[in-house]
Amino acid sequence: MEKEVRKDAFVIRSGTGIDGLLEYARQVDRDFVAQLERFPLVRLRIRYPDIEPIRRRRMERLIGAAAALRQAPWRGLRAAARARYSRAEFETMLAEHLGLYASEVHALGGSVRPALLVAPLRERLRAMMQQQANSLAREVADLLYRSAMR
Repeated sequence: MEKEVRKDAFVIRSGTGIDGLLEYARQVDRDFVAQLERFPLVRLRIRYPDIEPIRRRRMERLIGAAAALRQAPWRGLRAAARARYSRAEFETMLAEHLGLYASEVHALGGSVRPALLVAPLRERLRAMMQQQANSLAREVADLLYRSAMR
């Protein structure tokens, strides 16, 4: 999870084009895979043709949302979010971002070798992550918009 936060933070702060962001994400992945080498039963050979289209969409949406929030005339995340998005729009945007993250994790699961270790769990994990994405988006939107009204 820490590596995903690093990648998303870089996307938000960076003025780099999407190809540069994807390269940064690949470097973070390489660092993570190097750490996995300590575990002999699991090998991760990332299949970028499966993952990068999803990752690209997620990054593009994140860049767009960050730009929209920075353009809002109010300071602070809560005020900027309320100025730019309705509560429903914000919840939908966040749910879509988290849903793309779940899809990326699902695609990444196909890169684990031996695949027999994760195959029975892949669809179940995807369904759980999607359900949690929607629930988390609702909770964050409730918190953000309720707190912003004060």
